[in-house]
Amino acid sequence: MQVILAEPRGFCAGVERAIEIVERAIEVYGPPVYVRHEIVHNKRVVAGLREKGAIFVEEVSEIPEGAVTIFSAHGVSEDVELQARKRGLPVIDATCPLVAKVHDEAQGYEIDGKEVILIGHEGHPEVEGTSGRLKKGPQIVATPEEVQSLKVHDPDKVAYVTQTTLSVDDTRDVIESLKGRFPSISGPDVKDICYATQNRQAAVRALAENVQLILVVGARNSSNSNRLREIGEEMGVPSYLIEDATDLNNGWFEGVEKVGVTAGASSPEQLVRELFAKLKEFSDVTLTFQNGIEERVRFKLPSELVRSGEDGRTPARDKDCRV
Repeated sequence: MQVILAEPRGFCAGVERAIEIVERAIEVYGPPVYVRHEIVHNKRVVAGLREKGAIFVEEVSEIPEGAVTIFSAHGVSEDVELQARKRGLPVIDATCPLVAKVHDEAQGYEIDGKEVILIGHEGHPEVEGTSGRLKKGPQIVATPEEVQSLKVHDPDKVAYVTQTTLSVDDTRDVIESLKGRFPSISGPDVKDICYATQNRQAAVRALAENVQLILVVGARNSSNSNRLREIGEEMGVPSYLIEDATDLNNGWFEGVEKVGVTAGASSPEQLVRELFAKLKEFSDVTLTFQNGIEERVRFKLPSELVRSGEDGRTPARDKDCRV
């Protein structure tokens, strides 16, 4: 059986930065540090950080007085930020810079007197954080059908922003529908779409052209991982989302000679290595690598966590699946 690894896959720069922030905060301030919400959507990552001294909570009210507090990569509402400030908690913000950019865009539109529409999935932490950055919560849509039921005060004063874990392909139909209803609508440039989401989805589409089965390593509550699986299915290739190698089903591989493997933006490369090792138990396996985009994006760490002599950018984590 031939296994083809997607490129790119796994950790994006925002996730690498968030994990590095937690690790360095423990190193600088000592354990425990408190993280509001899962820093990223991956059980292995969360468990590893918990072992090092991170304590994960859902609400700021659960954090002891004076404890170092970290906001997750998904971003938080202004209300959460205010709660932490009122309690005098020392906060380190691990919000992905691309998510923070969406916050700024949405607030800018609101300041300009425009009604903001947010393209995204209701209940997702990022959507909740972006919504909570506006004085008047945005209307949230995920499909062209939902656009048709929108009610706005002034059709000439409308703007949209998008959840970062949605790609250009994910949002295209919704944006076209919005422009059809509101010809004067404002919105971000296509280049503002999260590069990592777009790249990983493009890699899966290319992978689907050459394999009979696709495995996506990612958490079940990860929006971007679920979307990678959906894309494989849309391309006509049986695709499965697995949290780790223990989720594999022998029956999936009957008559399959080529398997594609990718990983969501919150999935560590170690899980891919373990998956490959498990596949070798099923049959003789050869490993090949897809030709794809090499991501060189690195985001800066908060100044209080930058070591002497560093440029402040997040160090790259291992993505080399050598077995």
